Amino acid sequence: MSREMPPRSGGGKGWRWVALALLVAAYVQGGLDKAFDFPAAVAEMRHFGLEPATLLAVAAIALELVASVLVLTGWMRWLGALTLALFTLGATFVANRFWTVPMPERFMLENAFFEHLGLVGGWLLVAWSDWQEIVHRRSVGLTVVRAR
Repeated sequence: MSREMPPRSGGGKGWRWVALALLVAAYVQGGLDKAFDFPAAVAEMRHFGLEPATLLAVAAIALELVASVLVLTGWMRWLGALTLALFTLGATFVANRFWTVPMPERFMLENAFFEHLGLVGGWLLVAWSDWQEIVHRRSVGLTVVRAR
């Protein structure tokens, strides 16, 4: 017999969703921009020396949009967050190679590099928090009752 855990009370759930929406905003915008201007998405891949550019553009669109949906809906949120963390980390080393350019261009790339590392850290926290919640519910035999 499992005990039921009541839904969380208060406005915390709403604020959490707003924070997650802010985290995924750039990925939703990026995925939609690439989808609506696919030739530009392919050109972006080629600009960074990524081939096959067409396949990678399709993959980037799917990854950014699907992972964002996972994060926002809460279904396998940890997986969406880890996916966006790995995507961001990889893209950061491809697009923000500040160590390869002289000043003053280096300054902006270096800032972008470390800002993106901060996003990676945020995604890792989201994944960890979601996983901890799942493990806790399973360890105490609780099921979540969703508010209607």
